[in-house]
Amino acid sequence: MKLFACNSNVKLAQDIAKNLGTNLIDAEVKKFLDREVFVEIKENVRGEDIFVIQSTSYPANDNIMELLIVIDALRRASARRITAVIPYFGYARQDRKAAPRTPISSKLVANIITKAGADRVLTIDLHAGQIQGFFDIPLDNLYAAPVFEKHIIKNFTSNNLIIVSPDVGGLVRARRIASKIGCDLAIVDKRRPKAGVSEVMNIIGDVVDKQCIIVDDIVDSGGTLCNAAMALISNGAKSVSAYITHGVLSSNACEKIANSKLENLVITNSIEPSEQAQNTRNINIINVSDLLAQAINNISLEKSVSTLFD
Repeated sequence: MKLFACNSNVKLAQDIAKNLGTNLIDAEVKKFLDREVFVEIKENVRGEDIFVIQSTSYPANDNIMELLIVIDALRRASARRITAVIPYFGYARQDRKAAPRTPISSKLVANIITKAGADRVLTIDLHAGQIQGFFDIPLDNLYAAPVFEKHIIKNFTSNNLIIVSPDVGGLVRARRIASKIGCDLAIVDKRRPKAGVSEVMNIIGDVVDKQCIIVDDIVDSGGTLCNAAMALISNGAKSVSAYITHGVLSSNACEKIANSKLENLVITNSIEPSEQAQNTRNINIINVSDLLAQAINNISLEKSVSTLFD
């Protein structure tokens, strides 16, 4: 087993390598002046089981292209098996035709990763479960929920705790965490008039005098999350925190969150946190390198990955 770090999240790759007691492959991944990607592998990888670590976060197109070229280089260097470890899978929100004459971009990305030569994919909290079916190679979808559950149990008392799903689509994720912790569940009924804009319509469930914890997979512009926090406080909630796997945090999201009703936003390092995110007073980051390292080790040893969540 060998690990290859692309450039989107080098710190996470280093942490994974440290957990596994190994070193990253000696390689150079850089861009020419015209932004073309260049890769040179400086050690023998013939017959090796290689795990390429690359989140396809901002800049998504550059990071996807970098991943594809690294996979191609490893394939041409006769690696035995190549696993694309994509902690955050970009384009996942374009998983269906939401309007006439629109693409299913996540399927396209799945196709090109497969065509480039990946043998399998490892990711965390896919935005939509059906994306697993877009790949014609094995895909392991890990869950951040157990990591969040431990953190919630450590930092909150369950007496007046309630888990909140920010929409109906996230109900399964929220219900699982609520069940594990042993607390009630509420749902935010929202309307999305256009992409990137949401309006809270109703709160389903009793949140009066409760510590509310919103759980979701992605926080991007922060608008939905801040609106949900405001609505919960307006409906009598004592406090609002959030646990969200992928902190995309584009544009002025950190500023919105800092000025919102959120007491605390916990994200993982599936996407390398920006300096602004690290310095925002109510944003905290959980390291998921141990979870990824365990999954990589199990895959390499041909052991079950699902046992990590039993």
